[in-house]
Amino acid sequence: MAAPPAVSVTIYGFRGAPLLPGPEAGITNPRMANSEDNHLDFDLADETATRALAARVAAASGAGDTICLDGDLGSGKTVFARAFVHAFTGVFEEVPSPTFTLVQTYDGGAAPVHHFDLYRLKSSDELDELGIDEALSGGVTLVEWPDRLGPWLPANRLEIRLTQGPRADARRARLTGHGYWQARLIDGMGEGAMHA
Repeated sequence: MAAPPAVSVTIYGFRGAPLLPGPEAGITNPRMANSEDNHLDFDLADETATRALAARVAAASGAGDTICLDGDLGSGKTVFARAFVHAFTGVFEEVPSPTFTLVQTYDGGAAPVHHFDLYRLKSSDELDELGIDEALSGGVTLVEWPDRLGPWLPANRLEIRLTQGPRADARRARLTGHGYWQARLIDGMGEGAMHA
C-alpha cells in the first residue's frame, strides 16, 4: 500500500493566524480521521520542525488557553515549550525546564506564560500551592505531564502528544482539541484550508 501524499494544512487559531505550517517547516503528513476524533497527527522531521509547530501554536494562543504536553522522557516536550515561550513572548531569554521548580512564569506578549512540569508532583493537591488557579485563569498555561493535573485539567485545552519518529531526531505529534480547541482544529480543515 502506497503512503499517502504529503499535504499542507493551514489551521486558523485564536488571532486568525494559521495554526500549522506546511512541509517547508519539516511538518508533513497531517491526518484527521474525522471530526469526532478531534485530533490531527503530524510527522515532525527534526527539532526545527518541533519548534516551528510550537511557534504556530503560540501564534494561535491567547490568555486563558491551556496547552498540555504529553510524551515520554526525551520526547521533545521541553523543546516545544521553549519554542512556544520564545514565540509567544518575543523574549529570547533562557527557558529552563521547570523539573525542579515545577513552574516558571514568563512575561511578554499578550499574557504571561506559565510553564508547569508536573513530573515530580506527588498529588494534584500540591497544585494549589503552585498557583495553578491563577495560571489557568489569566495567562497561557503550558503543562508537561498533564495526567497529574487531576481535577485541575481544564475542559478547554489543546493536548499535544509527542512520540519518537522513524529517526532519532524525528517526532510524531498528535494534536487533540477539547472544548473550543476542538472547533479550532476542525474549522481549520474546512474549505480553503487544505491544499495538496
